[in-house]
Amino acid sequence: MTKGWKVEFAGQNPEVRNQNSELGKRTVSFTISCFLFLVFAAFATASGQLLPVLGSQRVGITTAEFLKIGVGARANAMGESFAAVDNDAYALFYNPAGITQFDKTEIAIAHSTWFIGLQHDFIGAVYHLDKQNSFGISVISLQSDDMPVTTEVQPTGTGAYFKYGDLAVAATYARRMTDRFSFGVTAKFINETLAELSLRGFLVDLGTYYWTGVGTTRFAVSVSNFGGQLAPSGSVQLVDGTTVSKFQSFSPPTIFRIGFAFEPYQDKTNKLTASAQLNHPADNSENISLGAEYSYGAALFLRGGYKIGVDEQSYSAGAGVRIDAGFGAIYFDYAFTPYQRLGDVHRFSLNLRF
Repeated sequence: MTKGWKVEFAGQNPEVRNQNSELGKRTVSFTISCFLFLVFAAFATASGQLLPVLGSQRVGITTAEFLKIGVGARANAMGESFAAVDNDAYALFYNPAGITQFDKTEIAIAHSTWFIGLQHDFIGAVYHLDKQNSFGISVISLQSDDMPVTTEVQPTGTGAYFKYGDLAVAATYARRMTDRFSFGVTAKFINETLAELSLRGFLVDLGTYYWTGVGTTRFAVSVSNFGGQLAPSGSVQLVDGTTVSKFQSFSPPTIFRIGFAFEPYQDKTNKLTASAQLNHPADNSENISLGAEYSYGAALFLRGGYKIGVDEQSYSAGAGVRIDAGFGAIYFDYAFTPYQRLGDVHRFSLNLRF
């Protein structure tokens, strides 16, 4: 017999055995991730309402509606299914815990022309105090051009003009409690102005972010615009000379979000992120948002989203690019959101990460 020969089977080779074990873990993680995603989406679609079904009975019961307008082209292109995706400065709006999910300083600027010529703008910045603690500030603005004052007896205008304007200024703090769990809180001051009237108040956002440990699956829960009732201040003189200075108070547009996200596929060049989110607004029935983002080389991005149970809205789409600069990276993003009767909305975003 020939001596010196050694035969090894794959099961006896430690290196091969480790590779097979790692491949098996990835396969199991991928399968479980897909299963959890499908279960979540199916449950949300089938259940329709986790909380009491009120639907149209709640429409029109809140104020400061500008706080419901989504910010950031990336998030809007994904149907605003973003609470569990949050890994950029737009987490300041959707889920304050999300600002712990990246480690660079970031400045984000977003703009869109809203309906009837309103200009909607967002600017935010995130700074990481250390590996556990992060801080951010943000400003949201919705402004109109000058509009003529009209009355019952002067329908073509009185010669005077007025403006409509909204402003929200917020500060956010978030902490990474463990390598899997983070929480965040935002305190915001809002000011809504319409001619001689103004509405001011303080609201709070709360959010959590949790990595399950199964593949790349993560859950997020956030509550936005939580606070007491708000009423306008100021006075208005009616045509008959009567002055009105007391007005009804309304609740803020609180919204509760539960999100789930994972990467069904990723390698060194390609990455696909999928997300599903259940939204429970205070002034309407629950709805569902689905979103997806494909990235090539972390430099080219294609996105899509779909909303279920939302009037006027359904699909959305967008794209983005990343450009490496000497100080860091620049992100340009675009989103297209069609509305059935109100028209199309185009959003543009610029992110600076360094």
